[in-house]
Amino acid sequence: MKLNRLLNDDDAVSPVIGVILMVAITVILAAVIATFVLGLGDQVSNSSPQASFSFQWEVDTDDHGPLTVTHDGGETIQAQNLYLRGSAGDNAGGSPSPLSQSWDNYKTDVDPTSEVQAGMSVELSQIGSDGEISLVWQSSAGESSSTLKTWTGPDA
Repeated sequence: MKLNRLLNDDDAVSPVIGVILMVAITVILAAVIATFVLGLGDQVSNSSPQASFSFQWEVDTDDHGPLTVTHDGGETIQAQNLYLRGSAGDNAGGSPSPLSQSWDNYKTDVDPTSEVQAGMSVELSQIGSDGEISLVWQSSAGESSSTLKTWTGPDA
């Protein structure tokens, strides 16, 4: 028996490693192609923007006043994709006023295709101390949305 031949026989290692690598490459390619064919690639681009906003409320009379929403920094966002939703609070003993309009409806010098950038602000008039306002980003297709910032009045 030739012991030298048994110790140097490594023919089976290369084909096994080759098959494993080919299977791994095939699985990875199939996963990438399936992601785009099934439309999952579009959802990645519809992720909510990374932006910072702040609220400043000033009391005028009867626990009401203007609420200023300011874009402090981060990504620019289409004005038509930003919505102010919630309740303006109790208006002089009446029922709470609901809010659900886009950023461009509150700003007269902004059209829907404008971008909201750092430093830009919008003012909501007559917000009560029991108001609750959410700044919501919604994708153009309306498939996904994300609350970017929430303000709650001191009496809410």
